[in-house]
Amino acid sequence: MKKIAIYGKGGIGKSTVVSNMSAALARMGCTVMQIGCDPKSDSTRTLMGGRRIPTVLEQMRDRDDVALEDIVMRSECGVYCVESGGPVPGVGCAGRGIITAFEKLEELDAYEVYKPDVIFYDVLGDVVCGGFAMPIRGGYADEVCIVTSGEMMALYAAANISHAVQSFGKRGYATLRGLILNGKGIENEDALVAKAAGEIGTSVIMKVPRDPMVQKAEDMGKTVVEAFPDCEISRVFEALAKTLTEEA
Repeated sequence: MKKIAIYGKGGIGKSTVVSNMSAALARMGCTVMQIGCDPKSDSTRTLMGGRRIPTVLEQMRDRDDVALEDIVMRSECGVYCVESGGPVPGVGCAGRGIITAFEKLEELDAYEVYKPDVIFYDVLGDVVCGGFAMPIRGGYADEVCIVTSGEMMALYAAANISHAVQSFGKRGYATLRGLILNGKGIENEDALVAKAAGEIGTSVIMKVPRDPMVQKAEDMGKTVVEAFPDCEISRVFEALAKTLTEEA
């Protein structure tokens, strides 16, 4: 079982990257589980036909006897989708919500029941507090990838996340696999991200170029891999998914 945490600044396109990789691997015959670790609970939206699924925390607030089928939803292409959710706005800690969700999945033996070949954790990366760092430090993820662009704040977040990963890596936790460049088309973007990767002590795994087909698919409530499987950007996501699931 390959367990990969995908981090990055809010709005950088993590969920788009992760969902398309999940769909690509499912099309290849892999059993994939995608766990959204963001209070917005929108990681799996395009996998689920544009709809928002119930979150682990919502279900735990609403009932005492939460079952796996209440919190794990199977997408049309076969990806097992989970959203950790967050506390009621203005009350509680979102990071703690992630910890609670992970504990519930373990309590219900989710990984043994579904037996995923690959687990993707889609994690908000603006803040690397205890809860949001759970996939890194809790023994959940084997590797961490950081989605970035050439924008200053995205690179700043990538540097912060990499420092956290390297700190936990000394204790035998997840290691940093590298950066995924989600292109925004800014001037000298490839060079800027390559320079940042060098400073962090890692490499750029792959570039995902801007492509209008992604937005067209999302307007349909789908991943581009499902909506337009033969287009160029779908092949990029397939190649990225294959690269990440191979041994580094």
